[in-house]
Amino acid sequence: MSKPMIIGMMEKCHIIDKFTSDDAYGGSVVGYRVGASIDAAIIKNSTTEAIVAEKQGASEFFTIVTNKGSMLDYHSIIRRDSDSEYFMVTSREKDSEAPARSTIQISKVNAERWNVPSGVTIIEANSGNT
Repeated sequence: MSKPMIIGMMEKCHIIDKFTSDDAYGGSVVGYRVGASIDAAIIKNSTTEAIVAEKQGASEFFTIVTNKGSMLDYHSIIRRDSDSEYFMVTSREKDSEAPARSTIQISKVNAERWNVPSGVTIIEANSGNT
C-alpha cells in the first residue's frame, strides 16, 4: 500500500527546547537546545490574506503537518534540518488533529518563520554549538 502524499512530503525536523539556567550574577539566562526529532511537512501559506499581511510587513506564514501526538504546542520552535530554517508555532496541535477513526493520524499547526535572536546560541544535543 502506498503512503498518502502528505506523509511522503514529510522531512526530518527537530523541536528546539527553551531552557533557563543560572548566570554568574545571581540571575538567569535563557537558552535553546536541539531536542526530539519529528517528521513534518512545512507548507508556505499562500492564501490572499497571508500574502497581503506579508506585503504589509508581517512574518511569513506556514502550515506544519506532523504525525498526531508530536507534542507541538503554542510557541514551540522547530528546525527543518534540510536548510536549518526555524519556525515558531502559532496555534495548538490539539485543535487540528485527525479524528481517532481516521486512517491517517496527522495533525497540523500554523507557524511563522522564526529568526534566532542576536547573541542566542542553539546547543546541539551531540556536538557543541551551532
